[in-house]
Amino acid sequence: MQTNQSNKIPEIRQTIVCNAPIERVWEAVATSEGIAAWFMPNDFKPIKGYEFQLNAGPFGMSPCKVMELDPPKRLSFTWGKDWTVTFELTTLEDGTTEFTLIHSGWDPDTVTEFGETHVVVRDRMANGWVGLLKALRTHVEA
Repeated sequence: MQTNQSNKIPEIRQTIVCNAPIERVWEAVATSEGIAAWFMPNDFKPIKGYEFQLNAGPFGMSPCKVMELDPPKRLSFTWGKDWTVTFELTTLEDGTTEFTLIHSGWDPDTVTEFGETHVVVRDRMANGWVGLLKALRTHVEA
């Protein structure tokens, strides 16, 4: 166990269950159109190593890169200079889909591109993900 682990800010990890098949949820989280419907405008392509941008509105364009792609179970991409976002999907026995978001890369000594520390930004981002995951669920259940 590392001694500096206590200084780390915990990853954001949120799980929802969507009343939709895994393929529908995957389409919503692993296509440009799907991501734009609930998250942000983007030029994403589901290709490992593909570099794309998320349009973060007032924060501008955020560079991203697809790091892991395992359809329809897992997608991971870097976001900006510090973060990694991972989407994990699992089919439950009743045919619904469990969706877990993991937003990692938080460091108390790091300042974002827009001049705020990770300590300040993490809670705001965690709260933002709550609404985004509700939007995702609404999108795939429509």
